[in-house]
Amino acid sequence: MPKILVPSPLRVLTQGNAEIRVEASTVMEVLVEVDKQYPGFKNRIIDGSGEVRRFVNIFVGSEDIRTLTRLHTPLKELDEVSVVPAIAGG
Repeated sequence: MPKILVPSPLRVLTQGNAEIRVEASTVMEVLVEVDKQYPGFKNRIIDGSGEVRRFVNIFVGSEDIRTLTRLHTPLKELDEVSVVPAIAGG
């Protein structure tokens, strides 16, 4: 069962959980399943057009999904999906 690693700013939505395991075969399915347990989670990551928000990065293992098949990236049983909000500063 794939695992999603939840960044600190989004843990308020997951009742403090840093890791969540869900049955899913793609990155999008992970987000949908987590959103079923913790409503509002997916909307923080996906914009109105169905794409990953500009300042959010998602990795499967060490691979950025933007270099793979984006939200349709397939997952294996033990894959880790990391949500990483971009940090701006100067």
